Amino acid sequence: MLKHALAAVAGLLLAGCVETPAQARPPVWTVRDADSEMVIFGSVHVLPPGLDWRPDKLNAALAKADDLWFELPIDPASEARVSQLAMSMSQLPEGQSLSKLLSPQSAQALAAAAQDLNLSLAVLDRFEPWFAEVILATAQFRKAGADASSGVEKSIAANAPASAQRRAFETPEEQIAIFDAAPLSEQVASLEETLRELKSNPDAYDKLIGHWMTGDLKALDADALGPLRKAAPGLYARLVTDRNDRWIAELKTRMAGSGSTVVVVGVGHLVGDDGLPAQLRALGYSVEGP
Repeated sequence: MLKHALAAVAGLLLAGCVETPAQARPPVWTVRDADSEMVIFGSVHVLPPGLDWRPDKLNAALAKADDLWFELPIDPASEARVSQLAMSMSQLPEGQSLSKLLSPQSAQALAAAAQDLNLSLAVLDRFEPWFAEVILATAQFRKAGADASSGVEKSIAANAPASAQRRAFETPEEQIAIFDAAPLSEQVASLEETLRELKSNPDAYDKLIGHWMTGDLKALDADALGPLRKAAPGLYARLVTDRNDRWIAELKTRMAGSGSTVVVVGVGHLVGDDGLPAQLRALGYSVEGP
């Protein structure tokens, strides 16, 4: 599930050279009560350079924001910590190899993907399935010309007022632990689905960015989350719904205060009945948006 499940780990949601719609409309929600305003924006962690994606509502909210919330801290030290943890926690035990954990057909697909992306199969074989997906994603977005520095979070963090406090829902340790603790069978199911997708739907990432740029929430839900729900429902719960439930508690606390805040998380956390906007509506908040 390269499109969503592993994107936040290393800012690795992939995109090719997509065309910008006449008017970009990535989804934005505004939550209000008597003395608080919270603007929620669904991000893509890596984008093609030069893509004009910023909606006016987001720009206006950032200009007056008292605080910004991200999935992870947006700073070089946190990025380095994520990389360090992922490398150290994702090694398979001595004597095991990734290829041997997969079906014969998927092992062949892994070898083909490694060759296509100029990756060492011997290196991939040393890692647990979840991190192999990260490696594949990294290689794929580089091949497509996407740039981590063009991602939503980095752009917002760099351009928002310095006075706005930067906050995060998770630490690097907490986020990597979510992926690493997933049962091996679910990791394998996710990787095998990704390998099938790389072969059968090579334009999936361009399509996903197109859905995001036009605010097509139904297509985002179907394409970004549907395969994960089907292939590994337990992993979907850990990566999406369980985290959303924890984040909702933080958002309720923030709304109990006052002032203006902007929340920027992966768009997969915002679509469908499990998404943060739907949950906030169910709690009785006024939520303006799709």
